[in-house]
Amino acid sequence: MSESVYLSGWRYRALILSVVFSALGYLGFSLWGGWQGVSNAIAKVGILGIAAALLMSLINYGLRFLRWQRYLKSFGHDIPWKPSLQMYLAGFALTTTPGKAGEALRGVLLKPWGVHYPQSFAAFFSERLSDLFAVVLLTLFGLTSYPDARPMILVGVFLVLLGFAVLSQSRLVELLTHLVPERGGKLVGFLRHLLNVLLEAQRCHQLGMLLGATILSISAWSVEALAFYWILNWMGAEISFAFAIFVYAIAMLAGALSFMPGGLGGAEAVMVSLLILKGMPSADAIAATILIRLATLWFAVGIGIYALANNVSLNKKQLI
Repeated sequence: MSESVYLSGWRYRALILSVVFSALGYLGFSLWGGWQGVSNAIAKVGILGIAAALLMSLINYGLRFLRWQRYLKSFGHDIPWKPSLQMYLAGFALTTTPGKAGEALRGVLLKPWGVHYPQSFAAFFSERLSDLFAVVLLTLFGLTSYPDARPMILVGVFLVLLGFAVLSQSRLVELLTHLVPERGGKLVGFLRHLLNVLLEAQRCHQLGMLLGATILSISAWSVEALAFYWILNWMGAEISFAFAIFVYAIAMLAGALSFMPGGLGGAEAVMVSLLILKGMPSADAIAATILIRLATLWFAVGIGIYALANNVSLNKKQLI
């Protein structure tokens, strides 16, 4: 399968539209805050500061990859780390699809390695649930500083509890699987596939696996929040580490609940609003938001596209 096939149809359109939308949005943000002021704020961070933020993002990706490997091992697949890492990073090429659904592309890349779609989708579902759980926990750092965020956090808690509740009812899922006919229309096929994914996902949520995944998830998102705190400090903002974690986490939660591609729009709006509310100049708040999003979201997309191209090249060499 060629790279053009991987990035075709809705995937390609989603990627292009997200790039255009974000570029226009960041430009609009910059003009609103004052282009010169935003530029000066970014200059305060400097090349070394940006490099430090990118390093924190790399650590985030590494920790999440370790979690991914644990999920694959729970299904009995001990894939060598190098090709597995390449396939994992390739999924980031489609991070900017709604709900990060495009990252399920990893399932297509893993199929030749004997990983069936229900298993790869179960790992993907477990990833999203673990990320949501970690982000919700991190929002608790600053809840007392901004009680208005309580409804959003409660929605996140509800979704996490719902996910765990469904996965804990193995007998119910098995019963529903037996009740759904093996043949039928697209809806029946989708329902059966969904139930198979839920059955497989239960392997990723046994107590030991769940605790390990949660520790990795909290650590992964904390290092990006640390990068955000550093950026704010380099700009001279008097914002505590706890509040920086809260702002970053609640912005990620807002982006996830918006189901916009990569959380675009929702995450940025929440981040800028909370920083301005804390007394940060609008130009600095916008600059900090743009920098952290470029260093986390768009850095991941760039790495993903590069990894996807390399994965395609490797597959072509193996076929020759």
